[in-house]
Amino acid sequence: MVGIDGMALKKFVSFFLQPYGLIFVFFALGLYFVFKNKNNFAKLSLSFSLFLYLLFGYPIFSNILVKSLEDKYPKYDYSHHIKYIHVLGSGHNEDPLQPLSSQISGAGLKRIIEGVLIYKKTPNAKLIFTGFNGKDEISDGVMSAKLAMELGVKKEDIIIGTHQRDTSDEAKFTKSIVSPNEEFVLVTSATHMPRSMMLFQAEGLKPIAAPTHFKRFYFNDYLEMPGSNSISKSKMAIHEYLGILWMKLKQFLH
Repeated sequence: MVGIDGMALKKFVSFFLQPYGLIFVFFALGLYFVFKNKNNFAKLSLSFSLFLYLLFGYPIFSNILVKSLEDKYPKYDYSHHIKYIHVLGSGHNEDPLQPLSSQISGAGLKRIIEGVLIYKKTPNAKLIFTGFNGKDEISDGVMSAKLAMELGVKKEDIIIGTHQRDTSDEAKFTKSIVSPNEEFVLVTSATHMPRSMMLFQAEGLKPIAAPTHFKRFYFNDYLEMPGSNSISKSKMAIHEYLGILWMKLKQFLH
């Protein structure tokens, strides 16, 4: 399990490999060259910074990035007779002025709803909720379980994990519950699903994908302006690609 310092380092490094980090780096380099009167380097760096902003912020490009991830697994067909449904955590806040549904992130909310829908269509199933608390007092797993019970899930049908810092930890937690070679349903965001399946399968588990929180769209306007929403989608996709690349690199080295 990655320690707190290791996780902070991983986040720091990955920031500079993702859209906002790359844009920031070349913009900062451009300003540095301006003050050093190295105009050619300044023009090159600032121009490349602008190019990256336009590229990652272009809706069609960001859509291509997320679509290639989301197309790998189709939506769940609700036909499997399984015992466990694992819903991965996705962040929350603890603002008491907000209703429970608003305290859970948009991605987390859709994951929980999908998990509950599968639960209600699967006799004798149990829901697994995971995710740690970070700087909050309550963990993602506990918050997800609270909302699930408000939506009609029985308390005795819920298993909560509270110390899982990342998807790899969540896979290890499920391995401690699910019997060897037993199929179970894995619920997470569609962009996150390919990497999640790889991590769970690497533990010798047999997950059935149930993707939700799709970000792709069908477009017919090639003249849409770049924007922060598309940059966020690009960031989400590139984060997953980097994670998949890192996994394959570790497998190769071992």
